[in-house]
Amino acid sequence: MTLRLSAVAAAFLPLQALAQDFPQSFEHRFGTTVVEAEPERIVSLDYGGQDDLLALGIVPVAQRNWYGDYPLGTWPWAQEALGDASFELIEGDLNIEQIAALQPDLILAIYSGITAEDYALLSQVAPVIASETQHGDYSTPWNVRIRTMARVVGRSEEAEAQVAAIENRLAAIAADHPEWQGLTAAVATYWNGTPSAYRSADPRAQLLAQMGFVTPPAIDAGGTGDSFYATFSNEDPSALDADVLLWLVDQGDLPGLIAMPLRKSLRAHEEGREIYADEVLSGAFSFASLLSLPYALDRLVPMLEAAADGDPATLVPESVAAGLTE
Repeated sequence: MTLRLSAVAAAFLPLQALAQDFPQSFEHRFGTTVVEAEPERIVSLDYGGQDDLLALGIVPVAQRNWYGDYPLGTWPWAQEALGDASFELIEGDLNIEQIAALQPDLILAIYSGITAEDYALLSQVAPVIASETQHGDYSTPWNVRIRTMARVVGRSEEAEAQVAAIENRLAAIAADHPEWQGLTAAVATYWNGTPSAYRSADPRAQLLAQMGFVTPPAIDAGGTGDSFYATFSNEDPSALDADVLLWLVDQGDLPGLIAMPLRKSLRAHEEGREIYADEVLSGAFSFASLLSLPYALDRLVPMLEAAADGDPATLVPESVAAGLTE
């Protein structure tokens, strides 16, 4: 069977990566890892990593929990794929003894933030796949992360069809909305009384970029090094101002956001360009997985259309319902 790659896909994935012969070699920020055979017992330390494994028909023996009050850390969009299957949930700080007791033959840590010390310890348990050198702890693009993971587990062909479908949908959304090209979009959050925003290297900002939006330069300038976000002051939220301001805020933090000093001075607020993403949409957008992205795009695109239509009278209904705009 010959698999034909789109131009976009080819730009991210060397053709030889589709071969599922083992061993396979992976270069990453801590060195080189060779996977000798298709793994059977996978421990995923990647935040949200179960989504992409489940989408490929693989159930890990353990998964590191991220956030959200759902059984096995598995959110609504992934629960059908999980079905009656189960795995061990790893909570809190990494426990090497717990992981070793699971007897994994592979540890996925592409989107995990593990340190060099963690890597050295985990490598004594099983082969570890970390993020590539050119990416920070949490800045590996969603499609690169998935393609790497799929090659590790021997499912490149299955993953490629699903990745390409999402890439094609993003390209179609961009083509259908030429007016979005070059507009600024800030992906922001409000936690512990402080606003912050994701820099352009973050997968959330990258997803909006695939639809034509750009991250405001002030947000990129607000962070340092390979940090994926920047924190700002309540007293000066001007860096967050953009043609579209997408808030990923949990219900518990929403009152603080609504009351945030000077938020109403932002042009995004004055012109009805704020979008409120509730917990489930925020989670789907943040997981950026094969299972979550179709759900996220279904909900998010109509909100972007309302926010970016250039008419201040057109408010985003979800933002009005949340009390963010009036």
